[in-house]
Amino acid sequence: MTTERIRCPWAAAPEIMTRYHDTEWGVPVHDDTTHFAFLTLESAQAGLSWLTILKRREGYRAAFAGFDPEQVARFSQEDVLRLMQDTGIIRNRLKIEAAINNAGRFLEMRERYGSFSDYLWRFVDGRPVRNTWQRMEEVPPSTPLSDTVAKDLKRHGFKFVGTTTVYAHLQAAGLVNDHLVSCFRHAEVDGMCP
Repeated sequence: MTTERIRCPWAAAPEIMTRYHDTEWGVPVHDDTTHFAFLTLESAQAGLSWLTILKRREGYRAAFAGFDPEQVARFSQEDVLRLMQDTGIIRNRLKIEAAINNAGRFLEMRERYGSFSDYLWRFVDGRPVRNTWQRMEEVPPSTPLSDTVAKDLKRHGFKFVGTTTVYAHLQAAGLVNDHLVSCFRHAEVDGMCP
């Protein structure tokens, strides 16, 4: 007899959300390319659903040089115009320009801190915040931690990094475990942490 896995309600459907939840969301990230990818996608999400962005992730990967911040930081105004015509991404000029700007700031942070990952993980002393939410209604859209990180990113010149966007990044990149305690991934993700 097969028992159905219990997962966070937002991941019940469609399949792309279920797969993302079951394999990526909340897994601790220490790779800069993955951090840059999440940062780019989450900044593009502002005002939209994550499903909208997730469906376009491969379009973003192609449009933004495999999420290589060194290449993206060199994008020109011609690249902005090209991206404005790309139906595989959200064609919002401000968001596109923010992604290019953020690539440059990302490289500066890497230079200053050794890696963007090292910069970000210092906000949680290298250990994920382990929450124990029972219901989705308990999960906040932002926290004092995301307020602090967002303010610091803005101070370093990043754009489209409000506290809600930053909290989404902290959740996705595993700096915060916001899987509900009833979700099978809560314990699995916790087991990946020191």
